[in-house]
Amino acid sequence: MSLAPLLIASGLGRTYRRGAEEVVALADVSFRLEPGELVVLTGPSGSGKTTLLNILAGWETPDTGQLAWGERGTTVTAPGWDLLAIAPQRLGLLPELTIGENVELPLRLAGGEDRAVRAQRLETALEAFGIAHLAHRMPSEVSLGEQQRTALARALVGVPRLLLADEPTGHQDAAWASGVMDGLRKAAAAGSAVLVATHDEEIIAQAPRRLRLRDGRLIA
Repeated sequence: MSLAPLLIASGLGRTYRRGAEEVVALADVSFRLEPGELVVLTGPSGSGKTTLLNILAGWETPDTGQLAWGERGTTVTAPGWDLLAIAPQRLGLLPELTIGENVELPLRLAGGEDRAVRAQRLETALEAFGIAHLAHRMPSEVSLGEQQRTALARALVGVPRLLLADEPTGHQDAAWASGVMDGLRKAAAAGSAVLVATHDEEIIAQAPRRLRLRDGRLIA
């Protein structure tokens, strides 16, 4: 494992206003993520997991604290797919694109690779999550579990340095929950940092490292 962290979160805080009330979603959260590690983010509902993922994804700005990306040493407000990819809980597939086109989208947006290389990376991602036979179907024509695996394949096809996965086994049966985690472990073994937010106790028990939030604070 590299001695240089990929991501350093320092003193992250986020407060929302609900009428006259202030709700503290995050308070002084600090941690590091290293290349090649798989980390599980846990905590009860309302503990701040979604807010933390949104900040790491660049979808929200913390009120306090900062993020530093390794050698870049600064917050990246619009990271490319090579740096950061997200498999959100709501999946976010484009309904007008096929399963294969959804997975290939990051490669098309990034450009810079010839068609043969792009085709090979696409095939590898589709096969890794058991959806190669669905490549020409539309998202509406496959199951919710298959849609979720499509979102994961799309996130990993660009080989990001950091993957954020929000409840990635939430729509999977037991066999494919194990398959999804195998895919995420392989991504980490290949050098990506993988942060998985989950309530799945089996995944939590197997995690080599855990970040546990409670009431917006990192307690373990």
